Amino acid sequence: MRLGTLLRKDVPRCAELERELFAGEDPWTARMFVSEIDAGHFYIGAFDEDEHLVGYAGLAVIGAPPNAEAEVHTIAVDAKRQGEGIGKALLRELLARADAVDAVTFLEVRTDNESAKGLYAAHDFEVVGLRKRYYQPSGADAHTMRRPSLTEREGKKTS
Repeated sequence: MRLGTLLRKDVPRCAELERELFAGEDPWTARMFVSEIDAGHFYIGAFDEDEHLVGYAGLAVIGAPPNAEAEVHTIAVDAKRQGEGIGKALLRELLARADAVDAVTFLEVRTDNESAKGLYAAHDFEVVGLRKRYYQPSGADAHTMRRPSLTEREGKKTS
């Protein structure tokens, strides 16, 4: 597997995966991915040995150190490839970008998505809030999770 910049040519596959993975919700459209890429946000793809897109992730960073904030917009992996560490690799790449600007990082995750919450907790995220009926049209709730900045995490290690 190779991680690389998500390009406009990858957008149709992203939209296809969205429809497959998030059929019961409001999956992102191709237009939404193009908008994120065009806005200059950090979007990456996971490509198999045949250069087929099997996952993607996106992060937006606002502000600059020491007040930078990052938000994980999306992480998704083809259902046939889940459990292979692709999601973890994508997340780590996003977090490296956030750490490069010492950003506090936020995300939302379904309250019933135990595997995702476990992955995020293993990467220093903590639940800081609840968003009722966040996901539509299902009305599923989401936890807001926060990962401290690199400076905050290093400060905890020395105290």
